[in-house]
Amino acid sequence: MHIKSRKTIQSNVASSVMFHPYFLVASILLNYFIGLLATTASNNGGFTVELIHPDSPKSPFYNANKTFTGRLNKYYPNALQSQVTALNAQHLMKVSIGTPPVDIYGIVDTGSDIVWTQCVPCDGCYKQINPMFDPQKSSTYSDISCQSGQCRLIDSATCSPQNLCSYTYVYADASIAQGVLAKEKVTMISTSGQTVSLDIAFGCGHNDTGTFNDHEMGLIGLGGGSVSFVSQIGSIFGSNRFSQCLLPYDTDPSIASKISFGNDSEVVGDGVVSTPLVAKEDKTPYFVTLEGISVGDTYVPFNSSRKLSKGNVLLDSGTPQTIMPFDFYDPLAAEVQRQIAMDPIKDDPDVGTQLCYRTKTNLDGPILTVHFEGANVQLMPLHTFVPLKDGVYCFAMQESDGDVGIYGNYAQANFLIGFDRETMKVSFKPTNCTKQ
Repeated sequence: MHIKSRKTIQSNVASSVMFHPYFLVASILLNYFIGLLATTASNNGGFTVELIHPDSPKSPFYNANKTFTGRLNKYYPNALQSQVTALNAQHLMKVSIGTPPVDIYGIVDTGSDIVWTQCVPCDGCYKQINPMFDPQKSSTYSDISCQSGQCRLIDSATCSPQNLCSYTYVYADASIAQGVLAKEKVTMISTSGQTVSLDIAFGCGHNDTGTFNDHEMGLIGLGGGSVSFVSQIGSIFGSNRFSQCLLPYDTDPSIASKISFGNDSEVVGDGVVSTPLVAKEDKTPYFVTLEGISVGDTYVPFNSSRKLSKGNVLLDSGTPQTIMPFDFYDPLAAEVQRQIAMDPIKDDPDVGTQLCYRTKTNLDGPILTVHFEGANVQLMPLHTFVPLKDGVYCFAMQESDGDVGIYGNYAQANFLIGFDRETMKVSFKPTNCTKQ
């Protein structure tokens, strides 16, 4: 399901989501939020990660000659007519691996578990800008055998002729990551100069192909599985929880989003609402139950014709737009259109079938109230309409033929969102994330 977030094909959710030609624009727009990460450690409670905007001078990928709109127009003049293969929206987390340490910029992905990076030798791998990690040059690298408990936690694991734990991840966009599982020292440096070091199991990739771009050096899996980054550091920092505060798309690029791990990441205080996490056979995604969405005062139920299924939506901070089954999306989009006193665009090939409007500034549209089980979350036009190009704003939701929806990144902006796997709940707190 590679919109940004790569879900493995083994996931029931991934196989149920159908690609749409204009998902590419969603990827381009969220690429606006690509980040590099600096970490802030606390003494006992965990640490916080800063997501730095790609257009920020702090970013090693910063190019003063490229702007968000310029990239969009130069490379994707007919983006809505293209397939989802050219660019993958992501947040990148900076960690240092090995001894001596090598900087790695991995995609932060709540939809997968394994932490992996490209390693030497990698002759058939996708091109990356920065040097690949060479395990032979690290004094703290050690292979993990097929018989280890950690190897058994990976569904796709096989045994190599050398008795090494080999993995193969096939993602729903047909990208493939193959390598061996190993143990290595990971180091993160806080903005105050404090060092956070820990040993984790990670994937040393030797055959990685597909739609990865050259800024991506691997993935940092934040899913609910046993080998995810969150699970592995849980015992160190005392909890299996993390929280994020993501910035809106139009934020000054010098300001950073943040992700926090450990006890200090608990979301509490005035205005917090919580909804249960729904446990399923697939442990990776964070499933919740969506009952419906109100457009202004008009309620649109998720399921009007049959019984509501628990865990019908997954929360994905890596997917830009919210994606819903067509039998829910269609009446929802129709009601949004009915409440906007403007004519939608009908004659622009870039727009396709999207609900878009010509306006220089964002729309004065209706407030959408998302009715999760036990939690109502209000979305302003900032969350629900995003710029496709100069003078055009489009509804930040799309439809799919699947039964399970995806609650995307645009809708999560300016909320402190806590993923608590101990109490099995997700909490939302309206927050100005530029001030965090």
